[in-house]
Amino acid sequence: MWSQYRHDSNLEALAWFGNMPCTSIKWSTAGDAYVNDGKGNKVVVMGKSGNAPLRTQAGVYCNVRPYGPITVVRSMPCLPYSQNKEKFEVNDDGIVHSEMNTPAVQMAYANRLFLKLVNDTGAIGRVATKPTQAMEDGINAGLHSWLLKGTKFEVGRKYAVDPYEEHKERIDKIIKLLPTDFKAGMENWSGRIEQHISDTNYGLLVWDIIEKQETIVLSTDLDGDRLTDLLADISDPLRAFGGKVAKHLGQDVDMRNVWSEMGYTTGNGRDMTSVMHRMSGPPIHEQTLGSADAMLLRLLDGDEWVGGTKQPYDPRIHFVLIRDAYIDANPGNKELHDWLDNALNKFDEVYSGDRPGFIEGYESLKSAITPWGK
Repeated sequence: MWSQYRHDSNLEALAWFGNMPCTSIKWSTAGDAYVNDGKGNKVVVMGKSGNAPLRTQAGVYCNVRPYGPITVVRSMPCLPYSQNKEKFEVNDDGIVHSEMNTPAVQMAYANRLFLKLVNDTGAIGRVATKPTQAMEDGINAGLHSWLLKGTKFEVGRKYAVDPYEEHKERIDKIIKLLPTDFKAGMENWSGRIEQHISDTNYGLLVWDIIEKQETIVLSTDLDGDRLTDLLADISDPLRAFGGKVAKHLGQDVDMRNVWSEMGYTTGNGRDMTSVMHRMSGPPIHEQTLGSADAMLLRLLDGDEWVGGTKQPYDPRIHFVLIRDAYIDANPGNKELHDWLDNALNKFDEVYSGDRPGFIEGYESLKSAITPWGK
């Protein structure tokens, strides 16, 4: 559906796609990607949730999703729900039985990255776990508590019971698996941490956007998915509400312009980036397009505007991801960086205001952007 190919072999290949002379990414709702299987063969990795074992093998421990003032650190594949089909069943009494395998070492790495981001940025750190409800969250919160010990972080809102002390024996097993210098340098880290139950963060996130509060949120895969969805979706309702207030006051305003003039930067979530961090090796830039199937159906119906109720699909994320990925792979190539920035600026010129349809947008971009190397 959406693919991007690189034919210029002079640029550094993106190693996480198997050092291919081109990158081939199928941007689909399944999140399919073309990768190296470790034996020299190229394989298509299918599905999002089904990628959890592959991500674990690749050393992925979280993805980081910045949007506006908020950055979500989503521990992966920290799934507080079952993905083990062999152990999953519903018995004769209607009881659903499941078994989960959550790699806790990844939890520890995600916790540490969260604290590093709080230390480095000065943003508020919010912890979105629910240790009283889920044992996995108890372990996650306990690892967080252990990492805080010996640092200069100030904790405002605290969990009533220290989850590390509550699960100490289990958490110590995980600590023994970590590198001996895992906390090296953390004694000088500082910042403000708020320990909330996960549910509270949904409301706080809305307030943080309104107040432009720089925030880093630590969450599990499950809550992180919901938090990032809300982060992507909340700006349109806020703009719509602002428009209703303005209309009530007798003002006819363009809320997209007002939103920008007030210093807000979030759009509709289609330009949200996601970077999967690994315990070793380069990070992986990813995007899963939850609206790609809807976009395709609109195209097939011949009405991308859905009777005037919608705007056509916004493909900005592809430009953002391609730019980020190639800057990562070619850090010293200023000429490439400038070309990528210029291409993104051209995109924003074409897609600002009312978005063009798919074909019209493609034709405008093709005429506005000179291909790399030409």
